[in-house]
Amino acid sequence: MNLSTRITEKLPFLEVLGSPVFSSRGVSRPGCVHLKQPSLRTFSGVRAKTVASFDSCDGALKDGTGVVLPATKEFAVQAIQSIKSGKVIAVPTDTLYGFACDACSREAVNKIYEIKGRKLTSPLAICVGDVSEINRFAFTNHLPDTLLDALLPGPVTLVLRRGEASILEKSLNPGIDSIGVRVPDSDFIRIIARGSGSALALTSANLTGHRSSVCIKDFESLWGHCAYVYDGGELPMGRAGSTIVDLTNPGKYKIKDLAVQEKKLLKS
Repeated sequence: MNLSTRITEKLPFLEVLGSPVFSSRGVSRPGCVHLKQPSLRTFSGVRAKTVASFDSCDGALKDGTGVVLPATKEFAVQAIQSIKSGKVIAVPTDTLYGFACDACSREAVNKIYEIKGRKLTSPLAICVGDVSEINRFAFTNHLPDTLLDALLPGPVTLVLRRGEASILEKSLNPGIDSIGVRVPDSDFIRIIARGSGSALALTSANLTGHRSSVCIKDFESLWGHCAYVYDGGELPMGRAGSTIVDLTNPGKYKIKDLAVQEKKLLKS
């Protein structure tokens, strides 16, 4: 089932303002709908399997460089400590593997740009552990109370206005008054986000100009730049990434065309 269909099923209460047009992949092209009333959401856990490879001393894990660990809650403490100390980790989400760091740390955010060889003008999304955390980082007062719960958790990036009350580091996406927000349908990364007490800056685990990663082997050359690499096996969603839903315009939303997203992946 494609992502557009999943979103539509979670939001049956939305009134379409025009006939939706679908691409060959079955994903609607950009369009607007009115927001009316709440719906339900679903939730499932992360898929994780791997063989750990790490240094040990009296049974304790060392905070190394490029250490590979299973993407399971038993190993989340190392990830949380790394995030709090301004380091970058690589983690699976419900779509792609991503690089993550503390979104409120200028130094950590700059490290992600350096690892990817990415232009500082290219924005990063953020990830939070729970829907209830979103209003700490973005403006949500214009949305129906249960709309966010209808869309998230899931393979969706919501574009929201940052708002003056956002606690995000000002150097994150400077000059841009909106922010992409994710709550992945993945227990592991959400545990890390909760434990960090912050939002995670999140971007695909690849060099700019290279295809996105669905397994850790896809970005093996970059392991050494991460404190830890968390292996959740090969991810089943393909390389398209999350569907982008723009909620910055009160009363309406736009869904980005997946075909356009895929063309941009190699440039991000």
